Amino acid sequence: MDMLPIRRAILSVTDKTDLVDFAHFLDGFSVELISTGGTYQVLAQAGLKVRPVSELTGFPEILDGRVKTLHPHIHAGILASKDNPRHMQTLQDRGLAPFDLVCVNLYNFSKAVRQGLADTDAVEQIDIGGPTMLRAAAKNFYSIAVCPDPTLYSQVMQEMKKYNGSLTLAFRKRMAVTTFKATADYDSMIAKYLAGSDHIA
Repeated sequence: MDMLPIRRAILSVTDKTDLVDFAHFLDGFSVELISTGGTYQVLAQAGLKVRPVSELTGFPEILDGRVKTLHPHIHAGILASKDNPRHMQTLQDRGLAPFDLVCVNLYNFSKAVRQGLADTDAVEQIDIGGPTMLRAAAKNFYSIAVCPDPTLYSQVMQEMKKYNGSLTLAFRKRMAVTTFKATADYDSMIAKYLAGSDHIA
């Protein structure tokens, strides 16, 4: 599809710069907001109507937060092709709903690099759910938009203002390219750190 109305978004960010303003903007377009952990708390405290991921999945965050978004209620909604009737029927049959926007930025692994942490501590700063959501949304850019960095909020808002709450396919593809570059850089940084690390506990 070319024009994608943004009606449902998941937000899960480490860098909360401009998060509340961006969420208020989305709320102004009646976008349903779903969020995780600390992001949820910030949005709720700001008075925004937001649903926690655990309410959506029916399952609490476990393993010290290592598992929270790795669930069909999240990833089916991200990966479903809105142009594929079978996909949409499957969502309906399973009581699932599609997402239109994934707004995620990743754990700050560069901080672990700077601190010279032991590997057992450094690996806790390796994001799993975040890159998974980002890559899923970037793969499915025909049906969903992805925003991997707070510096891109203004572009999303500008596009939504221009197109009455929708995002074009060309814009979504550009964001997908940016996202794949970001996740590739993130993985490369981790690989280089672990390959050269002698901080094994």
